[in-house]
Amino acid sequence: MSSDPWGRVDETGTVYVRTSEGEQVVGSWQAGTPEEALAYFERKYEGLVVEIGLLERRVRTTDLSAKDAQTAIEHLRTQVDEHHAVGDLAALRVRLDALVSTVDSRREERKVQKAKQADEARAAKDALVTEAEQLAQSDQWRSAGERLRALVDIWKGLPRLDRKSDDELWHRFSHARSAFSKRRKAHFAALDAQREDARKAKEKLVAEAESLSKSTDWGPTAARYRELMDSWKAAGRAQRESEDDLWNRFRGAQDVFFAARGEVFAERDAEQVENLKLKEELTVEAEKLVPITDLKAARAAFRSLNERWEAIGHVPRDARPKVEGRMHAVERAIQEAEEGEWRRTNPEARARAAGLTGQLQAAVDKLRGQVDAARAAGNNAKADKLARELEGRQALLDQALKGLEEFGG
Repeated sequence: MSSDPWGRVDETGTVYVRTSEGEQVVGSWQAGTPEEALAYFERKYEGLVVEIGLLERRVRTTDLSAKDAQTAIEHLRTQVDEHHAVGDLAALRVRLDALVSTVDSRREERKVQKAKQADEARAAKDALVTEAEQLAQSDQWRSAGERLRALVDIWKGLPRLDRKSDDELWHRFSHARSAFSKRRKAHFAALDAQREDARKAKEKLVAEAESLSKSTDWGPTAARYRELMDSWKAAGRAQRESEDDLWNRFRGAQDVFFAARGEVFAERDAEQVENLKLKEELTVEAEKLVPITDLKAARAAFRSLNERWEAIGHVPRDARPKVEGRMHAVERAIQEAEEGEWRRTNPEARARAAGLTGQLQAAVDKLRGQVDAARAAGNNAKADKLARELEGRQALLDQALKGLEEFGG
């Protein structure tokens, strides 16, 4: 007979394991020595120890489900209860019981965690739905569309809720996306229609611009081009490919016209600069006539200069006021000389001036006598009144005498 602390083999080859309830038959061994029999069943015990250790590690470190863990525990417990191993079977039962507690605890933890994840997933999906419904009203078509597509990817990465809740939230989410898509399609359909109208309007503007490109009616045509440009801006944009082609044609037609006008204006400007030099030379000649000493000769010379002036043509606009002003100053000097000559040589005007002077002189003499008489009589108030009247008549007389001098005395 052979034995160790946890088992023994009797003379018949029966193997026993010692437990707290007494010895239990493990099995029968006829193939070798009792020591070999004990060693065999001890190895089976070590195998159970290893399996329990592996299960403990899996429960502790992996996401092994509670159901699978419980199945594995029951399988090991059956092996322990059937007493097919020699060793401290009670210790294995204690470990299995502890493992059951661990699995139950993990099951509750996972239940709580799952509930928390469900709440987080619900909150996340609620937030996605709220954002999608806000984006459904946006007119930022590109950025809002990209964001809605990103929200779909985020949704797919979230855990599913219970079917009813998940379906309700998905229905709202999908409806928001559909509403945005419908509004965007309507917007771009209207935009396409507007761009087609713009294309037709710009086709007409281009046709007119091209028809005007050879015009030499510079002023009205340039004004019309400005009007066409205003109409172009007001027409809106056509489709990009049409817009670029139409603009190139429109701008090209303008360039042809304004290039031709620029050449003509450049020649005209050069001619006007030369005209300005000629008119400045005539102005210098005219200014030599002032002061007027011989009216008849000055008038004839100025008439000749003015004829040459008119024959020269236009000068640059910014130089025109100055050079014309100098010429007009000479003309005014001649006109003033003519007016003075007329006054000196007009008999009727001279007679009127002489008669008026005589009347004023008589009135002044009379008033002076009245002033002297009033003062002699001691009537100073009357004398002062008459003196003021005398002062006014004297001023008129002085003015009349000056005018009479202009007629030669």
